[in-house]
Amino acid sequence: MNLKSTLKHVMIWRYKNISQKNFVLILSIFVGLSTGLAALTLKNITYSIQLFLKKGIVFSENQLYFILPFIGLLFVYLLRKYVFKKEMSPSVPPFIKRAVPSLLYSLLRQKGLLSYKLIYHPIIMAPLTVGFGGSVGLLGPAITSGSAISSNLSKLMHIDKKTRTLLIACATAGAVASMFKSPIAAIVFAVEVFSLDLTFASLLPLLIASISSVLTSYFFLGDEVLFNFVVTDKFTIRDTTFYIILGLGTAIGSIYFTKIYFAVYTFFDRFKSKFTKLIVGGFAIGVMLYFIPPLYGEGLSFTRDLYDGNYLHALGSTFFDKYLDNIWVVIVLLIGFTVFKAIAMTTTFAAGGVGGVIVPTMVMGSALGNVVAKIINNIGLGHQVSESNFTLVGMAGLIAGVIHAPLTAIFLIAEITGGYVLFLPLMITVAISYMITKNYMEHTIYTKELAERGDLLTHDKDQNVLTSMDINSVIEQNFIALRPDMSLGEMLHEGVSKSNRNLFPVINENNNLVGIILLDDIRNIMFDQSLYSTTSVETFMHLPPGYIDFKNDTMRTVMQKFQDTNAWNLPVIKDGKYHGFVSKSKLLTAYRRKLINITH
Repeated sequence: MNLKSTLKHVMIWRYKNISQKNFVLILSIFVGLSTGLAALTLKNITYSIQLFLKKGIVFSENQLYFILPFIGLLFVYLLRKYVFKKEMSPSVPPFIKRAVPSLLYSLLRQKGLLSYKLIYHPIIMAPLTVGFGGSVGLLGPAITSGSAISSNLSKLMHIDKKTRTLLIACATAGAVASMFKSPIAAIVFAVEVFSLDLTFASLLPLLIASISSVLTSYFFLGDEVLFNFVVTDKFTIRDTTFYIILGLGTAIGSIYFTKIYFAVYTFFDRFKSKFTKLIVGGFAIGVMLYFIPPLYGEGLSFTRDLYDGNYLHALGSTFFDKYLDNIWVVIVLLIGFTVFKAIAMTTTFAAGGVGGVIVPTMVMGSALGNVVAKIINNIGLGHQVSESNFTLVGMAGLIAGVIHAPLTAIFLIAEITGGYVLFLPLMITVAISYMITKNYMEHTIYTKELAERGDLLTHDKDQNVLTSMDINSVIEQNFIALRPDMSLGEMLHEGVSKSNRNLFPVINENNNLVGIILLDDIRNIMFDQSLYSTTSVETFMHLPPGYIDFKNDTMRTVMQKFQDTNAWNLPVIKDGKYHGFVSKSKLLTAYRRKLINITH
């Protein structure tokens, strides 16, 4: 009995004995376990590479470690060119190759179907990037790998698109839960990022996947986690003003982070060759590492040292070692780290590296929070704030501002600190950071390009329906086209008599739309035979009330054009040529069907 036959028998047994609801719950357990294993594999390979480079090679002793990121990026480049010759997601636009944006695009335009190669590609290439010092994180690759497992499992089990979307969200929650051992934050992250409608039907699988992934992490790692902080300094009401200041600081930092992200990508877009990007990016990262050693890798040890108050160890060996007894020199160096962490991260991506955004965001936020606390404590206000608490809350503020996920930021820091001692300052800082950045920038580094293309799902059901609709599905082409030089008689015999439509496009020899004719335009003279040879189509045609641009108009724009023009039919122009019509009746029918599919 072959695999296909065995799977068929399993599916038949499942349909007879397991309800769809229970089957999804079983799959969510498997997704959580497999995503947890993928995350653990990523971490272990990465840390093994780092340990080997630290102990087995003399680079660090000779202060030549800054060339390691270039070597890691070169390995990734060679793997892509000679081993993984085909792109991992060829149908995904190149500017959304990052983990979360590519998943959002796939869920909307590709029914959540991901290549099986995405299961192992990130597990190989992300450790090479991060292990050799690329300034990115591992959470994004873990999400990609887990989501690919979910997608291919759902395809194997013949699961519908809506359930597949839920399982991919389960994989995302599982990756976050495994990395940080924070199941609540993991669920909230999946809901905020994927714009899920939080019902009991979706909450339970997310919860089960998160628990399964956390248990997997505990089974293999025990109590070891990325961040393990114990808050000893309690919040006092006198600190409220300073947490408000921190919120303002993280808002500014979030805006800077986002701006520099797109600026660096724009700079690298000048280079057409991927190898040129590798050379330029590798050199730039090396220079930054030479002057700011903590930029090496994810930066988790840097955050831990800052929290412990060991800022000298966090900063490493620099040209300013003999001045570090001056706290303002330390503050300036930490500000430098904050500024260049975003640049180093994006340069790693632009040069071809594979990694995630969230951990670098947290590390940068920890530095920013620590800087704010040190400034407050050293400007002579006579008031001391907890630098360790500000380090933690700064992480939350930057997460909320950069990825517009305020609840994720609050619960993530609350869970990794093992309690809710900082809940109030977290809410203060996160709320301010989120409100300012959301008001200044509607979209994040995850969603900006998707939103500009009309490929972004949100919590707005009306917007989601329009976004998920395909304009091709509502274009009608059963209209008989007329030429402007046709006589009235020719139009009646070749057009009106053969058509069941009351609308006729008029196109020239180059297939350009020059006008339209409605049956009402000729109804009062169509039986006057004296005009059959003396008048032409050009006499009766007129311009349509509006046009639909096939390539540039989103479905939301199309709907707005019907509302603005009050038209019943609008012509579609593709590459400057006539392509058909969209009717209001067909558009509204398609909208209603899509709405039913999304909400049920």
